[in-house]
Amino acid sequence: MELIKDKEFEGERPLFAAHDIKLDNVTIHAGESALKECSNVEAVNCRFEGKYPFWHVDGFTIKNCLFTEGARAALWYSKGLLMTDTMVEAPKMFREMDGIELENVKIPDAQETLWHCRNVKIKNVEVANADYLFMHSDNIKIDNYRQDGNYSFQYCRNVEIRNAIINSKDAFWNTENVTVYDSELNGEYLGWHSVNLRLVNCRISGTQPLCYARNLVMENCVMAEDCDLAFEESELNAEVNSVIRSVKNPTTGVIRAKGYGEIIIDENIKAPADCRIEVIE
Repeated sequence: MELIKDKEFEGERPLFAAHDIKLDNVTIHAGESALKECSNVEAVNCRFEGKYPFWHVDGFTIKNCLFTEGARAALWYSKGLLMTDTMVEAPKMFREMDGIELENVKIPDAQETLWHCRNVKIKNVEVANADYLFMHSDNIKIDNYRQDGNYSFQYCRNVEIRNAIINSKDAFWNTENVTVYDSELNGEYLGWHSVNLRLVNCRISGTQPLCYARNLVMENCVMAEDCDLAFEESELNAEVNSVIRSVKNPTTGVIRAKGYGEIIIDENIKAPADCRIEVIE
């Protein structure tokens, strides 16, 4: 592997089509596509300032690096990434990628990040300003995670989340096969139109949660006082160890809770209209 150490590059494609290289204390200044069409790249203690540095890259490791705001859209159309101990200040990261592993990474401006990605593992990651995070992505595992940003995980498939705090309105819309363990989910309109959403030991807050869901499962969850008009047109099996402020027109299944502020069943309920609503003694 060729070592490139203590160097600075700028302009258009300075390392285009490089293979089997290690960058150590390298700065990529303003320009475009510094490492496009590369393979087997290792970057350690590097600084990326120019746009689109890693496009169409096959197999790369990024450790203890900084992507400044100017390095927007830095990692697209690539596969086989391991990123650790890195600060990502640039938006629109990670698009159309297969095989992403992030550990000890912070992304304070995560707008439109992780779109159309597959086989993603995330551990000890914090994201903020993260509107439309994880759009249309599949096969995701997340542990010890904090997120601030709306409209997240829309149209995702096969997701497992553990030990997370997710502050996001309209999270998990149109998802399929998502399980969340031991986490806090804060934001209105949670999980609408989801299929096979399972929440285990979770705390939920926000108005009108979990409506229009199919095969919704809740195990040992708690719902905050602002969780009103829950479960409209949903098919579910829910165990809630708190009072639910209000439930409206669930379609079928069973809800067990410590109590209910209000249960609304009116002429607009959809068939089969046989959901059992029970009180846990």
